[in-house]
Amino acid sequence: MVYSTILFEVKDHVARITLNRPEAANSINRNLSMDLMEAILHCDQNPEIRAVLIRGAGTLFCGGGDLKDFRSRGKELPYYIKEVTTYLHSTISRMIRMDPPVVAAVHGAAAGAGMSLAIACDFVVAAESARFMVAYTRVGLTPDGSMSYFLPRLIGLKRAIELTLTNRVLSAREAMDWGLVSMVVPDDELLPHAEKIALQLAAGPTRAFGISKRLLHGGWTETLETQMENESQMIAECARTPDAQEGISSFIERRIPRFRGL
Repeated sequence: MVYSTILFEVKDHVARITLNRPEAANSINRNLSMDLMEAILHCDQNPEIRAVLIRGAGTLFCGGGDLKDFRSRGKELPYYIKEVTTYLHSTISRMIRMDPPVVAAVHGAAAGAGMSLAIACDFVVAAESARFMVAYTRVGLTPDGSMSYFLPRLIGLKRAIELTLTNRVLSAREAMDWGLVSMVVPDDELLPHAEKIALQLAAGPTRAFGISKRLLHGGWTETLETQMENESQMIAECARTPDAQEGISSFIERRIPRFRGL
């Protein structure tokens, strides 16, 4: 598939998505949000893809919305922003609900919608020099891209309000301490480490990964009894898969499982 604003490659069951607007800080405009949506839909539908790695070209991960593009829209800006967020929000919704796990490799800055995209991923691997900033209110705007959903759930309401209203920059270490980042690695080890995680996930029981993701996200809004019923239904569904049979057999036989992602 050919995209104008991202690079897309599939190898060893891992889809590698590179935000490819380095001249514009990999900022998000209509074309990039559309390309991301189409790429993630492809990842969801292609059974050969069992993990996804998202990274940015150039010196940073993603600087957020394309403000130069926004300014050029004049009175049409509200319509344009709704269009951009429609594609971006579809992307994130699909990322959360699809089976393949998503790994973000963050270097440089992740600001605004770039931070939203990063923290919506299942794993966030950050370079030591990476930094995170909510950024929206700095330009008189409000959060999008799932920021207002995930941020208070990950770090608590008071900290979320602080970051949103002050726009102070979080270092990678502080972001990890607060629960926004899965791990921090030396800058020169970022991509090798993120690749290693993605490949490890791609060798796992993809269906069980997807169901587990949906259970964990759904558990925020369900009662205890409803969530336990969901757990009962989902573990029974997983038990029907060849990967579950393989996982149980390999454990009993004390060997490494050979999951096929079925």
